[in-house]
Order: sequence, then C-alpha cells, then structure tokens
Amino acid sequence: MAMSKIKNHFELTHPNAAGIDIGSSSHFVAVPPDRNEQPVREFLSFTEDLYALADWLTACGVDTVAMESTGVYWIPLFKLLESRGFTVYLVNARHVKNVSGRKSDVLDCQWLQQLMSFGLLSGAFRPQGDFCALRAVARLRDMLLRNQAKHIQHIQKALLLMNLLLTEVISDVVGETGQKIIRAILAGECDGQVLAKYRNNHIKASEEEIAKALQGNWREEHLFALKQAVALYDAYAVQLMECDQQLKKMLKDLARNDLKAEKPKRRGGKSKNAPNFDARTLLMQMCDVDLTRIDGIDVTTAFKVLAEIGADLSRFKDAKHFASWLGLCPGTKISGGKKISAATSCTTNGAAQALKMAAVNLRASQSALGALCGRMDKAKAVTACAHKLARLIYAMLTKGEDYVDQGQEHYEEKYRQRVIKNLTKHAEKFGFQLIPVPEGV
Repeated sequence: MAMSKIKNHFELTHPNAAGIDIGSSSHFVAVPPDRNEQPVREFLSFTEDLYALADWLTACGVDTVAMESTGVYWIPLFKLLESRGFTVYLVNARHVKNVSGRKSDVLDCQWLQQLMSFGLLSGAFRPQGDFCALRAVARLRDMLLRNQAKHIQHIQKALLLMNLLLTEVISDVVGETGQKIIRAILAGECDGQVLAKYRNNHIKASEEEIAKALQGNWREEHLFALKQAVALYDAYAVQLMECDQQLKKMLKDLARNDLKAEKPKRRGGKSKNAPNFDARTLLMQMCDVDLTRIDGIDVTTAFKVLAEIGADLSRFKDAKHFASWLGLCPGTKISGGKKISAATSCTTNGAAQALKMAAVNLRASQSALGALCGRMDKAKAVTACAHKLARLIYAMLTKGEDYVDQGQEHYEEKYRQRVIKNLTKHAEKFGFQLIPVPEGV
C-alpha cells in the first residue's frame, strides 16, 4: 500500500518570537538562540526591570511574545509590552505543559518560545482598550456585591440569635420594610407592635404576624453584632454607589451614538443588584443594539455580558467559536470511533455564568426559548438555552440586527417537522412508509 510522504518538520510562523515564564518575583525570558549570546535571561518584577526586559527584547529583534497566564502577575508586563508595539499572546498554562520530568523556569520559557515560533499557541481573548477597563470595574462591583451579601447573612444571624424571626414573615430583610424595622431596632425600639407599623402594603404577612415574629430576647451582645453588620452593609452600599458612578462615566465615554432605548415590552421590576443608573440606554449606545429584547436577558445580564466581552466580537470567526470560548458548546470526546462524552467543559467564564442564570428563568417563558427549555431535562436545558442566547448575542453584535421572538408556537411547529423528518428516515431505512392520519379520525 502506497504511503503518502509526511513532513517531519514544522514551518516557522513567528521567527522573531520570545517566550516568558511569569513569576511573582521574577520573569524568565527566552529569545531565539541566534539573537544573543545569552538567549535566556531572568528579570526581576520591579518596574525598572520590566522596562529593561522590553528594551532587551527590542534589541534582540523580537516582535511576538508568548507568556503564561499566571495569577495576575502577567498584567503589568502584558500592558507594558503591548504599549511598546509587541504582539503579545496570553496562553493558558494548561496548554503548554512541558515534557514530564523536565520542569524548570528556564525550560518553561524556552518551551514557550519554541511553541510560539512554530505557531502552535493561540492567545486568550482580552477586550481591547477601554473595554478592558470597563471589565475591571464591573468585576470590582461584583466583588463588592458578594462581600455585601455576607453581611446580610450576618444581619440575619444576629436577628435569629435574638429569636426575632423577621425572615419568616418578609422575604428580604434589606428591603424597604426590613430596613425600616432593623434601623428602628438599632434606635432602641423593642415593641413588636410599633415595629410592625413599618409594614409595606405589599407584604403578605399581616401586622399581627410581624409583631409576633418580633418578640425576642434583645440581648446586648446580639444587638451590638446587628449594629456592626448593618454598618458594614451600609459601607459597601456607599462603595457600590461610587462604583456605579464610575461605570456610568465609562459607558458614556464608550457611547457611539445617541439612541434612546424604547420602553421594554416585558413587565417586571428592576433587579435588586442592577446598576443604579439607566444602564439599558448606555449599553445600547455602546453596541448599537438592545440585548434586553432577547427573552431572559435583563439589564443586569446584558451589562454583565457586555462588560466581559465588549462590543467588538471580530476576534471570533463565527458564533460557534464564540460559544466554544464561553464553554457552552458540546464536547467532542471521541475514541475508537465512538463518542465517549458530549459534556461541556467546566468554565469560570463570567459571561457564560450570566447566560446560564438567564436561562434558568426562561423555563416558564411563553417564548421560543422557553419552549426549548421545556423539551429537555433541567441541566441540559439550561446549557442549551445559554448556548442559544450566546449565538443570538453574537448575531446581534456582529450584524447589528434586532431580535424578534417568533413565539412558542413557531418553535413547536419546527420541532414537529424535525421529528417527522427523522421518523420518515427511520421508516424508509426499515422498508416502511409513514402515512398521516386524516383529521377527525
């Protein structure tokens, strides 16, 4: 049997590439062996040494740099090299593991340099310019929300230790009614009948039920703990307000038009964790489309997704590559011609997590996306629906088209036609023919 000739060598695609092994205290840099008598050098992490590193790369004729994404130590060097005009590839450390038994900083940077020279590495997606700054502040806001949530738990714990069962009669202790009652308690009010007067008309529990729940022991140490928890909650509220003001300013700077968002068709109150400004209009002015028109995508989700990915998705070839980057596409684990697993890969992508949270709320929706969720078990439906949401977002951002929901009936009809087509194929395979039953029979 004739055998085709196979090339036993790789072609150099980046002959001027360098590899950098990132560390907390120092960085090891490798350049092509013919560029310097000492092709591997160590530079400390101080700013002065980073400038020296960039100067040395320039002197060696390097134009492409590959570095590992180690913690956050790579960020200062990445920004410096990018400002100097280098093409910097941030690569996943899991994709560049060295040969077993030969692990050292020197070998790691040389291995990165060789892989980059032959074009075997791909860089991670990183938003450009101001979008990267927007993402940093948005992530800071998420961190503040998580920390504030911890002190809400501390408030609930202090109330329970005093046997004040406020959480049993109202759903949110930091809502309007809960805040008024808690602050009245800290002001010295202990009469449950008086505290129940702060009840909002929308609360289902009656004043008598609230008053009964607010009979406790009022121990001094627990009141002190409640006071401390409320003070910390308020401190994070101030930080969140300042963070929202900064985000509002950054979104205005990123605006590309002066469009005004139309009144949303879907009813529903504002999300508790939504930005405290008209983020919907600013996001539409930034990306020219209104992502909240998609069922399941509210202002909070749209803000989270756009803060993570930006408005320019030209880095991705198509919607499939975008979904793959998010970790929402099916796996392709095949061995021996058999599919072993089609499970999606584990990911901590912030945009993917936001889309999955949006997909959870679509199960009861009377839209085409809601019908998609109803056809699968919950776990698969969430991932499949998040995948669909990602493809819709990609289409809107790249084509500039608005989303129009075709309704649940349209999806059901497409599903019916798809099932009939598959059944027809199976029937023909076994020598049978499908005959539709006349109406009324």
